[in-house]
Amino acid sequence: MNNLKIYSFYKFTKILNKEKFKYEIEIFISNIKLRGTILIADEGINGSISGDEKDLMKIIKFIRKKLNIDTLEIKINDVAFLPFNKIKIRLKKEIVSLGKSFTNLNNISENFINPEEWDNFINQKNINLIDLRNTYEISIGKFKNSLNPDTNSFREFPKKIKTLNLDKDKKIAMYCTGGIRCEKASKYLNKLGYDKIYQLKGGIISYLEYLKKNKIKKSKWSGECFVFDNRVTINDNLERGSYLQCHGCRRPISISDTKSNLYVKGVSCPYCFKKRTDKQKKSSKTRQKQIDMAEIKNISHPFMKITKL
Repeated sequence: MNNLKIYSFYKFTKILNKEKFKYEIEIFISNIKLRGTILIADEGINGSISGDEKDLMKIIKFIRKKLNIDTLEIKINDVAFLPFNKIKIRLKKEIVSLGKSFTNLNNISENFINPEEWDNFINQKNINLIDLRNTYEISIGKFKNSLNPDTNSFREFPKKIKTLNLDKDKKIAMYCTGGIRCEKASKYLNKLGYDKIYQLKGGIISYLEYLKKNKIKKSKWSGECFVFDNRVTINDNLERGSYLQCHGCRRPISISDTKSNLYVKGVSCPYCFKKRTDKQKKSSKTRQKQIDMAEIKNISHPFMKITKL
């Protein structure tokens, strides 16, 4: 039986020596077959890793023990293949990049709305529903009547949110993929004087899990959800969606996009063809040629799909 899983997790907690913690994780996982990324900052930890469930449980237990925390915000998905190419442990200034670092973020009081209550909550009239994801993510799936701050990265949020001219007397409901962006945005808006802030607990992924578990076909959600791994998107059944990914810009692309004259497999798509330099395109063409040759010869390469361990 295939027991491959993805564990996506985060925790805002003060880490006193992130360099030492990174080294300890690297030593611990040296004999474990995991793929994915773990980000470590002074403000906490954020990761999305895949592998055998037993190995994933080991690293989660290790992280909890080292950070002296009882819980992590974790989402678990079954997968047919490992959707990452390698394991990376990185030190960062922030575990989600807003350009604003908060030392006491884990101590603020948030108003979480559970997935089963979400549709009714956002159906209220006196509410602003904000999608905290980037525009390319919103373009393939969103909650109906949500506001788009029009960001290309989360770091643009502080500047773009001001252009929405939100009424401070109205409630603000926010959502993102897994919940982490909502926690930082909530803190930032609170500093600006907004105090009626609510967020979808567990993000879109938890909402889709609720729909699937309860066999709900009609909801406020429409489309697919972009995920930051080789699945590209997931649908209502939490299965791999219909989008492909441009390996030049990492953007989700449709089948029709691949028919464009600006699409070159592994190199560019209609959204990045004019933005990428000739040097970048040449490098990508060389990489794609190596991948194609490896697949023809049926030999392993860093980008091959791993379906079992």
